[in-house]
Parts: sequence; structure tokens; C-alpha cells
Amino acid sequence: MTLQINIKSKIYPSRTPGDHHQALSDINLSIPLSQFVCLVGPSGCGKTTLLNILSGLDKEINGEIKTGKHQEKDSMNIGYVFQDPRLMPWLSVIDNIRLVMKEKEIISGSAEKLLADMKLGDVADAFPNRLSGGMQRRVALARAFVKKPKLLLMDEPFVSLDQPVADRLRQILLSLWNEHPATIFFVTHDIREAIFLSDRILFMSPSPGTIVKDFKNPLPRPRVKLNVTDIEDLKQRLLNEHPDLLTGLIKS
Repeated sequence: MTLQINIKSKIYPSRTPGDHHQALSDINLSIPLSQFVCLVGPSGCGKTTLLNILSGLDKEINGEIKTGKHQEKDSMNIGYVFQDPRLMPWLSVIDNIRLVMKEKEIISGSAEKLLADMKLGDVADAFPNRLSGGMQRRVALARAFVKKPKLLLMDEPFVSLDQPVADRLRQILLSLWNEHPATIFFVTHDIREAIFLSDRILFMSPSPGTIVKDFKNPLPRPRVKLNVTDIEDLKQRLLNEHPDLLTGLIKS
């Protein structure tokens, strides 16, 4: 299965005539099954807008999203992890995960197994307000993967966490992805994070967002014990070639 993304434009209308906002322009991508894609670009360039389109939350586009040659994307099993874990405060950890499951899936015990695999078994009956920020995000990851999505969208899920906590969550994410392969779109402002996680990095321009560089990550997998120097060297190589890359500007 290949995800085909062909977006001519995404425009947010305004009540004021002629005062509309174009968020995206001419995005044409072919994403192979189970590829890990990171989206990097300046604030307001349309990264989250693109995720919302891929998720089906936003259908008002000039373009189309398909899987394969003819199948519409709407039939896909899709997961979404937001910046905020968005756990239901009145539900326990295990019930937050069961929230997205069907009855037969709950009976199978897959939620309990996943919690145990993620070292969350001891907090299964705890409520979110008893958990640290890192633990809450770990629960959000478990909730996303318990349905074994074919497409997983992640909008800066580890932002604002301490570096050691974020690093541990990145390792957990890669481990889950290795066990339950999914096509992942991961939004980040951190090029080091993008290099560590991705197969491919899409750098976006300022609004209206388009892809200014499609970079295939040459670093081998697995990445769990990847040398930090390798990440820094690749980052520096990219920025030496395109000094304004993180602002979404590519000079020919």
C-alpha cells in the first residue's frame, strides 16, 4: 500500500471578501507502506494542517488523498497523537486505552499486554493526574498503538519534556513501530529528533506550506544505540548545504 498525497491547495475562508488564508500549496507525495516521515518547518507553515487533512478531520481541500491507485484513504485505520496527551481525567490509564477499542479487542487483553510491554502495568488503575508528563505521553502512545494503525499521525508529541524523558519516549516509539509497523507522519521543530526517528524528512516552506526539500535519511537502523555524533554530523551537513533550511528557505 502506498499513500498518495496530491493537494493543490488548502484555503481557510474568511468572512471578509478576498481575505482568505492559503495554508498549503502543491504538495505531491508518494509514501510507501510503514515509512517513518518527519515534517520539519517554521511555525505556521501548515504542518498540523497537513496532519488534520491526512486524519480526515479536515476534508475541505483542493486535491485528494488515496491509498494505492483507487482506494480512498477514509478506509484506513488511523491513529493521532497530539502535543497534549488528551487523556480523559475521569478514566484510569487502562480505561483511557480501552476507550478506542472494540468490545472483542478489550476481551482479548491486548491493552493489558501492551501496558505490560511498555512498563505501565503498575499504573493501569491510576488516574492521569497521578502521572508525570512523560508517563502521560507514554499512555498516549499506548492508546495510539493498541489499535495497530496503518497510519499514525504525531504532532510534536514529546515537546516540552526534559531531554532524558523525551529520549526514552523516542526509543519506546521506535520499539513500538518496529513491532507494529505503521506509516508515520511526525511533526517536529527539532532536526536532531527528525534525524534520529525518520526514514525521510520533509522540509516545508513558510505559509502557504509546500515541500522545499525531500531528504532520504541515510543513517542505518536500528537507531536505539545510534552515535550522537552521527546525528550531529548529518545535521551539520544539511545546514551547510542549506543554511536557511529550518526557516523553510532553499536557495538555488
